[in-house]
Amino acid sequence: MRGLHVVIGFVALTGSAAAADLPVKAPPPPATTAYDWTGVYVGGHIGYAAGSSRWSAMPTGAAGAAQSGSLDLFNSFNAFNGMGSYFEGFQAGYNYMLPSRWLFGVEADVSFPNTVAGTSTFSSAPTGTASYSEQVEFSGTLRGRVGYAPNFGTTHWLFYATGGFAFSYDQFTRTQIAGSPAGGTAVPGQTEILFMVPRTGGVVGAGVELALPSNWSARLEYLFTDYGNRSVIFPAGAQRFGSDLTVGELRVGLNYKLNGDANAGNAAIAPPVPEFDNFAVHGQTTYLSQYVFPFRNPYSGQNSLAPNQGRETWDATAFVGMRLWQGAELWVNPEIDQGFGLSSTLGVAGFPSGEAYKVGAAVPYARIPRYFVRQTIELGGDTQKVDGAANQFSGSQTADRLVLTVGKFAVTDIFDNNKYAHDPRNDFMNWALIDTGTFDYAADAWGFTYGAAAEWYQGDWTVRGGIFDLSAVPNDVELDPHFAQFQWVGEIERRYDLWGQPGKIAVTGFLSRGRMGSFSDAIALAAATGGVPATSAVRQYTSRGGVSFNLEQQVTADLGVFARAGFANGTIEPYEFTDIDRTAAAGLALAGKSWGRPDDTVGLAGVIDGISGVHQAYLNAGGLGILVGDGMLPHPGLEHIVEAYYQLPVSYFKLTLDYQLIVNPAYNTDRGPASVVAARAHAQF
Repeated sequence: MRGLHVVIGFVALTGSAAAADLPVKAPPPPATTAYDWTGVYVGGHIGYAAGSSRWSAMPTGAAGAAQSGSLDLFNSFNAFNGMGSYFEGFQAGYNYMLPSRWLFGVEADVSFPNTVAGTSTFSSAPTGTASYSEQVEFSGTLRGRVGYAPNFGTTHWLFYATGGFAFSYDQFTRTQIAGSPAGGTAVPGQTEILFMVPRTGGVVGAGVELALPSNWSARLEYLFTDYGNRSVIFPAGAQRFGSDLTVGELRVGLNYKLNGDANAGNAAIAPPVPEFDNFAVHGQTTYLSQYVFPFRNPYSGQNSLAPNQGRETWDATAFVGMRLWQGAELWVNPEIDQGFGLSSTLGVAGFPSGEAYKVGAAVPYARIPRYFVRQTIELGGDTQKVDGAANQFSGSQTADRLVLTVGKFAVTDIFDNNKYAHDPRNDFMNWALIDTGTFDYAADAWGFTYGAAAEWYQGDWTVRGGIFDLSAVPNDVELDPHFAQFQWVGEIERRYDLWGQPGKIAVTGFLSRGRMGSFSDAIALAAATGGVPATSAVRQYTSRGGVSFNLEQQVTADLGVFARAGFANGTIEPYEFTDIDRTAAAGLALAGKSWGRPDDTVGLAGVIDGISGVHQAYLNAGGLGILVGDGMLPHPGLEHIVEAYYQLPVSYFKLTLDYQLIVNPAYNTDRGPASVVAARAHAQF
């Protein structure tokens, strides 16, 4: 149903035979049904917070004067590391609207911030110099709502006030910078962290909400929370800190009403995609748990895979889009991430989970990994239907077109795509299968970067090119703010039909320009100084390049195969992705129609990864790579990985069971083989 009104009928008045000549009255104008806000709803929100905390500290180990200060917990957005005092979360509630259109409701929510934190430094003779900081790990509220929903006809608004109970879990940190505290044991550089300390308080606020088609509604809301006073003790620092905390939040959110009135025409069995003329919202959530069995492990180093361990990751993403002008779209992807990869995402060059980033956290936190503008310029040819999806409006496009993308996104959103092996949320999980292992694409530690790309589609050919920002130093959480280190990427793709089945082949090349270390220079410096080689000690401005091959071929309507191969410069350290200088991979994906389950998928693939001789020598001398480094590598070999998965639908989710056999993890024939099992649950709309 488009619009926010329902046509309830037309009434035609007819006369008797005796009055047949009387004029017929015109039908009355359409009437609208006032929107009913009653029902259960769920949704998500994003916002920005500003907080402050006043603290005082009393010594616990010796007599001394009290100290005090204040913290500003507001952090402006940093575009190059993604940090700031923004937050994302979820809410659920129930509304009941009276015939008078007054509304009473209750709502619970939980929010996960990125960086709502502040630090204060203090100094005195008894304590030395130290710093004290507070950080909100996550927070939530349980609130009542009182509102009024005026009947404006086809536009349905709700104005409300809200208030209730609030809680947060915070991290308190004290770091001794210089000196030693009287009665304490802290030494310079020592940090005490008190994790997940609870606070409680009260919250008040107000908001406005607008009903949208198909049971969706959008809101703008302000909340003010006072958490009162909380005391903590740092034993080594011999101090008791007491602090209050107040936080103001401005939020925007989207809700979906679960139990709409079918008679009013706004019921839905499953949530429809909220796509309107100029706006669209899609979403996904993925939970992945992995376990590596015990394996042969005669020695290990700083970057080794540890046997007999399990880890999990979880994320939830919203894909929010807006049409700007003809052919132009703006997309923003707020995301919540949580969890760790096996061994903190270390120990295997072809790492077994593409859902595990190079950074991890025990508590969910907010990120905005993508925000970009895409301009499509149609050049003619056949018109193709485009279905709505994540970061894609529904509609149509011509076969020949020019597509320009500018902003922050993943290089692999555009390059090195493969229908059967590219999405760790839906198909294979291994890093060296979802992307070409040697494709050392520009990215921060989460896999995203700033850049611009152009794609020219002409007939069966596509040519792509782009320039992207490298991280400040190799494998870092912060992108280079000066764009002095960058990467060129180019790709040419040819689509074809083979025996009536579609396929494509693509060749991708990259050239990185930045401060990178040579393995031979690192080995020579270590030999001269008697230390352990480290590429970080010999970095200079240089180039590193590589080229890869990517094939996908549909064999039947249910069976597809793929292959990848790549080569990169093995004398210079990889900058962003992983420790692979050459790779070859192949596999297949088979739908389950032949055994009566057409929505199931089986996948099977293998990959062989290798590194150069000087790269092996660097690792054998104790050097560390992006992901690998066992402290030695006396018997190097190729890293062999086989992955198999089975995916099936379960309710609104897709459940995947996965197995990976990793032979010679980190190119080390002394360790392994390692068996990794996984379960993944994924849902999207």
